[in-house]
Amino acid sequence: MRQALTAALLGNPNLSAASWDIRAAEARALQAGLLPNPELEAEAEEMAGGGERSGVDAAEVSLVLSQPIELGGKRAKRVRTARLEGQLVGWDYKAERRGVLAATAKAFVGLLAAQERVRLTGELVRLSEHTYQNVTEKVRAGKVSKVEGDKAQVELAMSRIELVRAQHELTSRRAELAATWGSRSATFDRVMGQLDGAVHVPPFEQLIPLLTSHPRAARWPAEVEHREAKLAQERAARVQDITLSAGVQHFNEDDGHAFIVGIGVPLPLFDRNQGGIREAETELAKAHDERRAAQVELRSELVEAYERLTTAHAEATALKQEVLPAAQAAFDAAGEGYRQGKFGYLDVLDAQRTLFEARQKLIDALAAYHEASADVEGLIGQSLESATSPVKQETNQ
Repeated sequence: MRQALTAALLGNPNLSAASWDIRAAEARALQAGLLPNPELEAEAEEMAGGGERSGVDAAEVSLVLSQPIELGGKRAKRVRTARLEGQLVGWDYKAERRGVLAATAKAFVGLLAAQERVRLTGELVRLSEHTYQNVTEKVRAGKVSKVEGDKAQVELAMSRIELVRAQHELTSRRAELAATWGSRSATFDRVMGQLDGAVHVPPFEQLIPLLTSHPRAARWPAEVEHREAKLAQERAARVQDITLSAGVQHFNEDDGHAFIVGIGVPLPLFDRNQGGIREAETELAKAHDERRAAQVELRSELVEAYERLTTAHAEATALKQEVLPAAQAAFDAAGEGYRQGKFGYLDVLDAQRTLFEARQKLIDALAAYHEASADVEGLIGQSLESATSPVKQETNQ
């Protein structure tokens, strides 16, 4: 499992794309801090006209350098907004990282369960082959009817079909796991691990406070600060920038020179950025509702995953402690009775189906438990073992 998670962190394409978003945000912060470029303007007038101005003798040539000056602290506010946006991109990356880890863990569990199903179905095929041989010998000896031989043959064929189906699922699950680290095909045959080992399920109330560590919840202080910075930036846009200019002018007529200075100030008669300010105010006002919606959504996801976790845990416990021992005992008794002639083949077949269905259900329950566990751990940001440690400490005290 640990190797699969490491490979996913290194090679998952979605996570890799999210890391580029961080670099793009850093570039935007750099761009936000740059000053506006100056402008150099060259102009010639009083030339190529008529009369005395037909040539260039009376021309006036000007060379002017202009520099826009941002007022209202626009540059500082723009930089602050960009840096806060970078923090939000970082939270998005952390959320994507948690999602990748949870998806990889679930894919690993799915493959592990598929391996167990192939193993179990292969065992069923071998048992069906052995049973078919025994029944066939009894049919030839005239001890049982041909009907039982036909039923044994049907059961063998069905078990082989189930094995092929399980093998196809195994191939699909293997490719699904390989895709989590960006591989187009699986270069491994099997994974190592145990489906068993379900830990104590902590109380739901103990998990709720841990949701605050989830990036979708923890990002909101930075989100509110970013929207406040955006509002300040929009308000600063009301202050009109000025343009300072200075230059020199040459008069060809008398070979004289003169200096030029100027200032340009826009008149905010119509556009005072009213719409931009109103939009930023609205975005800031709705942040409270969006934050609460994110908290409700996380809690709802935790409730759903926790219900799956507790249900699968209870089902696996009942199967291991009650159903499987009874099914195994019934199967052993039916097999022994069949060999002694006390039971018919249908009794053995029924006990065999019950046992293998119970074992299949145990695999499904354990897989469901570990998949739900991956979802819960992805939401709370730590393993269930860590989440249960306070309970264990209080119990010890």
